[in-house]
Amino acid sequence: MHRPVIMNDCGYVSEIFSSIQGEGYLAGRRQIFIRLTDCNLDCKYCDTDHAKSEFCRVETKPGAAAFRLLNQPLAVGQIHGIIADWLAALPGAHHSISITGGEPLLSADLLKSWLPDLRGLLPIHLETNGTMYIALEQVIQHVDYISMDMKLPSTSGCTENLWDLHRLFLQTAHARDVSVKIVVGDETDLGEIDQTCNIIEAVDSTIPLFIQPITLADGLIGIKAGHLMRLQELASSMLPDVRVIPQMHKLLGAL
Repeated sequence: MHRPVIMNDCGYVSEIFSSIQGEGYLAGRRQIFIRLTDCNLDCKYCDTDHAKSEFCRVETKPGAAAFRLLNQPLAVGQIHGIIADWLAALPGAHHSISITGGEPLLSADLLKSWLPDLRGLLPIHLETNGTMYIALEQVIQHVDYISMDMKLPSTSGCTENLWDLHRLFLQTAHARDVSVKIVVGDETDLGEIDQTCNIIEAVDSTIPLFIQPITLADGLIGIKAGHLMRLQELASSMLPDVRVIPQMHKLLGAL
């Protein structure tokens, strides 16, 4: 039964779809993705349109890759109804709900209202750029998994020094099942790997680190295999759980 729309729990969503998680700790799991709008960073490799729109794209059925448009903003009751219908249609197919963006923690007040309801359907997986630790504190009790990016200057193009924010974020995120992802390319140097590993080690050396080769605009991988191996070798000398995973959903041609 679909819940009534209550305007004070309404927010802007870019799209809702079902796909295979292609990155990080839950790679290979099928999830329902709720992509929120807006971001506080402007990474040069970002391939996502997270601008606000008057419409939200929603798959006509899970995995269809065909969409209908819903007027914005959306209420949690509408989203709950969509997901409940999909779970009834495909029992057992989905592992969790991935809250992604943009940067979803820009909508922390909204998520604080939405997540208890959505978590009653499936576990919650938060994908974040790992900079908004104060916002994370507002919602972490409603989250099961956190996939945290650390933005390397060489690949992200971010000029601001984010290391201290990443350190504070990881300290907060450690209260949940957290993993760290870095995007690497030919420009990535060993010092960036050393800095990443030092931050993880200071919090908990068993936190998994995922090294993701950058995907270029033409779909090719933007790092030579030999350099990728050297980055992996250094990280593995400092941390016990280091994995190299490209963006699997792009290899599969999935959303």
